[in-house]
Amino acid sequence: TIFQKMISNEIIKIASNTSNVGLTNKYNYKSTKKNPMCGDLIKIELVSKKSKISSMKYETESCIYCEAAASLLSVKIKDQSIKIVKTELAKLKSILLNDSNLIFPKRFAKFKLFKNKRNTGRFNCIILPIDAVLKALKK
Repeated sequence: TIFQKMISNEIIKIASNTSNVGLTNKYNYKSTKKNPMCGDLIKIELVSKKSKISSMKYETESCIYCEAAASLLSVKIKDQSIKIVKTELAKLKSILLNDSNLIFPKRFAKFKLFKNKRNTGRFNCIILPIDAVLKALKK
């Protein structure tokens, strides 16, 4: 179908990993972000121990791009220093939004899947989970 050609199988596979879906109401940080452009909504909870993120749980009412980005993000920030996550996510967001040739942070290299011309109109959906994590960690 046309729908399948627009979305890569890899993005569908990433979005189908729902191991971190579901809020537990146990968190050190939490946030909610809504994309005013399309209405995508994400709620996240981060648990941290000793300045490291030990888990990210999330719920979305969103498109598959946002779901895939949230799923990938929840896996990639686990057991990482909060300080490093904040720095690397800011860089990742910049790479995704700007047509830059900056090198993706190694941990987030898989986000290259999202950076293609077919997804240009979806970059706000893709960065919504990143924005939610950055918003939560500002507190």
